[in-house]
Formats: sequence, C-alpha cells, structure tokens
Amino acid sequence: MARWRARLASYFPGVLVCLVIALAATFVSEHYGGPQLLYALLIGLAFHFLNSHPQAIQGINFCGRTVLRVGVALLGARITFAQVAQLGVQTGVLMVLAVLLTIVCGLLLARWLGCSRDQGLLTGSAVAICGASAALAVSSVLPQTRENERFTLLAVVGVTVLSTVAMVVYPFTLNAMGLAPAQAGIVLGGSIHDVAQVVAAGMMLGPQAGDTATLVKLFRVMLLMPVVLVIAVLYRHHPAVRTPETEVPLVPGFLLAFVVLVMLASVGTITPAMAQLAGGASRWMLVTAIAAAGVKTSFEDLLKLGWKPVAMLLGETFFIGAFMVLGVLLLRLGLA
Repeated sequence: MARWRARLASYFPGVLVCLVIALAATFVSEHYGGPQLLYALLIGLAFHFLNSHPQAIQGINFCGRTVLRVGVALLGARITFAQVAQLGVQTGVLMVLAVLLTIVCGLLLARWLGCSRDQGLLTGSAVAICGASAALAVSSVLPQTRENERFTLLAVVGVTVLSTVAMVVYPFTLNAMGLAPAQAGIVLGGSIHDVAQVVAAGMMLGPQAGDTATLVKLFRVMLLMPVVLVIAVLYRHHPAVRTPETEVPLVPGFLLAFVVLVMLASVGTITPAMAQLAGGASRWMLVTAIAAAGVKTSFEDLLKLGWKPVAMLLGETFFIGAFMVLGVLLLRLGLA
C-alpha cells in the first residue's frame, strides 16, 4: 500500500500540470471559441521547461502515454461495426496501399540519400503505420547495432514533431479544400503518424471527421503486426539480430480494448447514456494527453536529427499525405 501511495505521489505534480493546462484550454475554447485540443497543445508548448523537472516528468509521461491510450480506447464505446462497414472495401484497399507504398518510399529515399536499408524500413514504417510505436516495434526486430539504436531515437523524435505539426496544419488545409468531414477523416487517419494527433486533428473538424479518422488510424495500427512479422522474417538470419529483453507488443493493449468496446457497442451492451459518458471521459483524457504532448515537445530536438533523417521523414510524410488526398479525391470522383 505504501508503495502505491509513493507511486501516486510521484505522478501527482505532472498530472496536475496537464490537468490545469486542459482546464485552461477548455475555458478559452468555451468562452472565446476555437479548437480545445489545439489550445491545449499551444499552452503545453509554453510549459516545455517543466519536462525536465524531476518532480513533474513522471506524471507528464503518464498523461502522454497511459491517459492517452485509455482515452483512445474509450472512443470505441461510441463506434459500431456498422460504422466500420461504412468505410467500405475501397478505403481499406487504399490504406493497405498507402502503408506498403510509404515503406517502399522509405527504402528508396534511404538508398538515394546513402542511408542503410534498416533506416529506410524504420522511418518508412513509422510514418506509414503509427509513428513512435511503430518505430520501436520495428526496431526490436532489426539488427541491434549502436547505429540503429541511435537512429531509432532520432526517428521517434522526428515523427513525434512532424505528427504534431501535421495535427495543426492538415485540418485547416483539408477544410480549405472543401472536403466533406468523412473524406477529411480518411485523409487525417491515413496520413498523420501518431494516434493522439489523428484524434485531435479529426476532432477539430467535428465528431464525424474525428470518428472516421480514428477508425482509419486504428486500421493502420492493425497493419503493424503483419509488417513487423515480415521484417522479422527477412532479418531472421542476420548475425546482429537478437531477442530483446523487453518484448514490444505487436498489437497495443489499447487497440484490443478499443475493439472490445466496439464489439460491446455493436451488440447493444453499451447504452447511449454509457456511450455519452465514455465519450465525455475520452474527450477530457485526450485533452490532458495533448497537453502532455505539448509539454514534452521541443523544436530544438528536430535540429539535432541531421539533415538526412529529416529529409527522409519529410519525404515519406509528404508522400503518404499526397497519396491519401489523391486517393480520396479519386474515390469521390468514382475513379478508384
């Protein structure tokens, strides 16, 4: 019991910081208009100096990971299989192509820039699937060299920063293009790297865009398992490959929880009142998680990556974004 109290006490300062930022963002949004999640991010950026504070860091990390995952999982309470079916086979095929072609794009960019195939696979998979989580999962089955370990850290920082930038830029761009909420949700879910930023960007354009973006993004996350398994098979005879001491789950637990809640909602176990309560709790958790992401983000870290990793990540990000916009436009015209 005493150990649990000590653990909670270590989380409290950082969690309190994120909650205060979330409350401030909510107040500004309700009284002056504008996106609540964007305000949480911007206010969080102003408090980046707290990310290095020893008393706050554990709570900030807790909000940025655990609270985020619980918040995303709770979104499943208001989504049913009927809604998933509405995405259609064409959208599923578009997503599979986007993932595969983005990984190929990473390999080609790595070769063109004189980087290793490992780095192309790492950055391509991170951009194509789910950002930092995919980078860590792919890294666990690549050769465990010092160069790969260092590049993994750089890739995690890079995709996190680019995903945050995309979260701010993409919604305004898609809105200016005149895409319908469902179409914008497909682009957001199919092109932004991290789950939190996808949900945040989608919610900026409304509930329909947010739900669609979440569904499409989680479909991308589901593709992590086959991609990592294929890479593991390709590298199984490499002398530098070893079994990591800490296994990286191929399917994140929050994804499994999301699927379970979708199943319960689909069969009617979750009532509309319960779904509304879960949606409200999810919203607060996501605002708190985005506040933590803002506190943890440092634009100085991007400068430390060097130009080649930055060029690879930018090229892959541009490719998957352009591919998704083009694919959605073709689907709208009935040509795909």
